[in-house]
Amino acid sequence: MKILVVEDEPKLASFVKKGLEEQSFEVDVAFDGQIGRNLALSNSYDVIVLDVNVPKMNGYDLAKSLRSENIKTPILMLTAMGSLDNKVAGFEAGADDYLVKPFEFRELLARLRALSKRTIDTSLQANLLKVADLELDLNEKIARRGGKRIELTAKEFALLEYLMRNRSRVVSRIDIAEKVWDIHFDTGTNVIDVYVNFLRKKVDKNFPVKLIHTVIGMGYMLKEE
Repeated sequence: MKILVVEDEPKLASFVKKGLEEQSFEVDVAFDGQIGRNLALSNSYDVIVLDVNVPKMNGYDLAKSLRSENIKTPILMLTAMGSLDNKVAGFEAGADDYLVKPFEFRELLARLRALSKRTIDTSLQANLLKVADLELDLNEKIARRGGKRIELTAKEFALLEYLMRNRSRVVSRIDIAEKVWDIHFDTGTNVIDVYVNFLRKKVDKNFPVKLIHTVIGMGYMLKEE
């Protein structure tokens, strides 16, 4: 499981991260809501653990923002604010579960596993990305447009997946280099532009509606025209 923990208390964040990693979970930590939002939008997580009182963007606003971006990842609110009104506000913001501090780690673990299982139960649907008539099956690693299969290399598939997960959002060459190639962007190379052109030829060339767009001076965006 891959978990995002948005928590501004360093000791608690470290405690949760260490405990989850001992259970073989992969954990990212954000110490404010804005960083948490950026991580949630650019990565795929099984569960997001979210404190309400974090700086820059509180937990309620962050949950609402992620839901408005169509991020369906289960959210567990982890906070000292345990009144009924607080819980209702959390659920209305888009949280799936609520755990009040102080808490037993094993209860946190049980709730995370329950939320993850709920996600796995709908994984077939969740692992099909769609934009217009373009589909990407993450289970079988197959791309289709208009019902016709598109043959992609592994790197082309990863690039298309990243663009589709960030649909209607401009992603820079730096973003693509770091997230798809896992390297720091070299301004002297055009490898990303070359691969985007490869994708265009396979995804857009024979279709009247173009999905991959260049945003001059900024990067690329995949969206319906």
